[in-house]
Parts: sequence; structure tokens; C-alpha cells
Amino acid sequence: MQLLLEFFMAGIATIGFGIIINIPKRALIAAGAIGGVSWTIYWAMLQVRLGLALSALTATTVIALLSLYAARRMKLPMIIFNIPGIVPLVPGGQAYQMIRNFALSNSDMATHFMLEVGEIAGSIGIGFLMAEFIDRLQRKIIITLKEHKQRSKSKSANNTEKE
Repeated sequence: MQLLLEFFMAGIATIGFGIIINIPKRALIAAGAIGGVSWTIYWAMLQVRLGLALSALTATTVIALLSLYAARRMKLPMIIFNIPGIVPLVPGGQAYQMIRNFALSNSDMATHFMLEVGEIAGSIGIGFLMAEFIDRLQRKIIITLKEHKQRSKSKSANNTEKE
């Protein structure tokens, strides 16, 4: 039940941000689903204690891959889905706590939150890079398989002509 609630609330937050930044109406539901799925993955991984970095990395990679799919399917730029989808993962609460603790001269806690912000932000960046790598690798494999299939067809056509 909690998992469904997390998905639903993150989806609503993503749709709300999509409305604020004025993405096309036809992309709102897909963006909300991407945000909900990614937050649910992030939240579930944190619940099983897989850490901030791995959770953010995995969730961001999922955002980028789903955004790529949605962008191709809906014939829209990928960024229309990436930006709202990443909103639930942005470490705003940690950044606030970092600044607050620096202002209160609590440098130990401020440093702790600063490291969390860096960890999450770095994982977000690497997650987008990983998704791009996965997409390029997938395209390369598909192209190679198509070329191999065409070569096989042309070889068999040449063999039947010789006979």
C-alpha cells in the first residue's frame, strides 16, 4: 500500500511541476508516470538500505530510459519528460538542511548533508550518462543484427543463383 502511495504522490508532484514549466498537455500523464516509477524505485531501494548513490543512480537511469521511450513514441523532445521526471529525486531537503546547519554553525551536520547532496547530484548526472550509453549500445546491437541478417539473405540469394 505504501509503495502505491509513494508512486501516486510522486506522479502528482511530477505532473504539477510539468504544469508549472508548461510541458504539452499530452505529455503530462507520461511524465507523471515516469516520475512516479522513478521515485518508487528510489524509495524501495532506500527501504532495503541500498544507499543514496545507488538508489539515485538507478532511478535516474530509469527516468532517462523511460523518457527516451516516451519521447520517441510521442514524437516530443526527451527533455520534456526528463525535467519533470527528475523533480522527485532532486535533493532539495538535504540542500536546505545543509544551508540551515551552516547558518547555525553546526558544521558536522552541514558537512553530512553536503555530502548527501553531492552524492545524489553526482548519481543523477551519472545516471543520465548511463542511460545514454545503454541507448547507444542498444542501437549499435540492433544495427549490427540487421546488417548480419541482410548479409545472410544476400549470401543465400547468391547461393541460389549459382545453382
